[in-house]
Amino acid sequence: MTLAELKNVLDGTGLPVAYGYFREENAPVPPCITFEMAYTSNFMADRIVYHQIRNVDIFLYTRHKDEATEALVETQLAAASIYWDKTETWMPEQKVYQIIYEVKI
Repeated sequence: MTLAELKNVLDGTGLPVAYGYFREENAPVPPCITFEMAYTSNFMADRIVYHQIRNVDIFLYTRHKDEATEALVETQLAAASIYWDKTETWMPEQKVYQIIYEVKI
């Protein structure tokens, strides 16, 4: 799966989606999603990259704990057969919850 294909999956949530970040003048009010490649964990064979695996972090931002929006993201990922793990944190400076979905594509 490419990053563009992953963006299409995330666009299926109906939420604003951007790679990396939203420009300040275009920043939406949460809920919104950003995503970025964190690192690779490629599969090697014969001393070459046989299969590329990109570890991507998907960041869901919400103003309050919003299980319905989380379920929306999780349903889209499941429909695309994307396995995920998630963590959650409160960001007091921005006053938002940040839900991080870790996926491999």
